Amino acid sequence: MAVTRLVTLDDAAPLARLVTANRDYLAPSSPLQPDAYFSAAGQRAVLARDLASHERGAMLPLAILDAAGAVCGRINLNSIIRGALQGASVGYWVSASHAGRGLASAAVADVISAGFGELRLHRLEASTLLHNTASQRVLARNGFRPFAVAESYLKIAGRWQDHILFQLLNPDG
Repeated sequence: MAVTRLVTLDDAAPLARLVTANRDYLAPSSPLQPDAYFSAAGQRAVLARDLASHERGAMLPLAILDAAGAVCGRINLNSIIRGALQGASVGYWVSASHAGRGLASAAVADVISAGFGELRLHRLEASTLLHNTASQRVLARNGFRPFAVAESYLKIAGRWQDHILFQLLNPDG
């Protein structure tokens, strides 16, 4: 059963409530965000940008849904590149109140299906902070394998941090 769906602008208010309620929980693994990001208007701007990227074929922005159908996180296929690469990067988060329930694993399975199915991508990549073992387990459950450590890979929580890089190749090409 799918736990994801394409985001809509109507998700702005629920997402604003989620990112605000989870601000401290998400902060250690997220880029710094301006205060406006945590408002409905800020989330509407993020969603509008993401949906415009989706229209250009550059990303797949999805909401993660709980058993009741309420938004409890986000997952994206980012930076979709065609040509010789045929790849994308996976990024996701789930609210603290929904962590540990298998939703992130199910959402990653959904994006693998979309990425390798309808989008016909060859390669999916993801990265985690070195100490983020929960996210590493989510990726491993879905067949991702680590292939490198990238020094100072992303600016997270205000500083450049090392990440483990994971990959998954489409078994059908």
